[in-house]
Amino acid sequence: MEEFYSIQGEGYNTGQAAYFIRIGGCDVGCHWCDVKESWNAKVHPLTEVDGIVARAAAYPGKAVVLTGGEPGMYSLDHLCKGLSDNDICIFLETSGAYSLSGAFDWICLSPKKNNPPQESVYNKADELKVIISEDADFEWAMDQEKKVRPDCLLYLQPEWSVHEKMMPLIVDFILDHPQWHMSLQSQKYMRIP
Repeated sequence: MEEFYSIQGEGYNTGQAAYFIRIGGCDVGCHWCDVKESWNAKVHPLTEVDGIVARAAAYPGKAVVLTGGEPGMYSLDHLCKGLSDNDICIFLETSGAYSLSGAFDWICLSPKKNNPPQESVYNKADELKVIISEDADFEWAMDQEKKVRPDCLLYLQPEWSVHEKMMPLIVDFILDHPQWHMSLQSQKYMRIP
């Protein structure tokens, strides 16, 4: 769908320069998605993988964030190999709704209730990022925590349109459950893509 060089604004890798590759196509359908234009893959032209790799390699930051849409819908083997061959770290952002292909340096699993992750993805996650848009999401987060590895980092992130309402609730939750950390969409505060 699009490619751009920016700063990672969420989760463990916040603040790191990265080349973003947003892959078109998603059938997870989160009502609060802030990139709904990525859902219909047919409106985004196919892009040659080797060209994507060359453009990513041209930037000084040697990290790529593969996001979407939902990247898990596609085979990422060729793309990951090309990026790895250029010594680029690969960070995947996925809902986990599909089995994963490709090799990644970091996997951020952001599970969605309406299309839960494949069981095989839980053990691969380095980071679990649960979006909090309503009170019931805290129970969902605790359920998801039980499914990931013990060393998986745990993040709660307020859904942007209700962040002012949810932020105090997340703070209170983390104070009671200190294994969890806060993730903010800092790119929105910085006003960068």
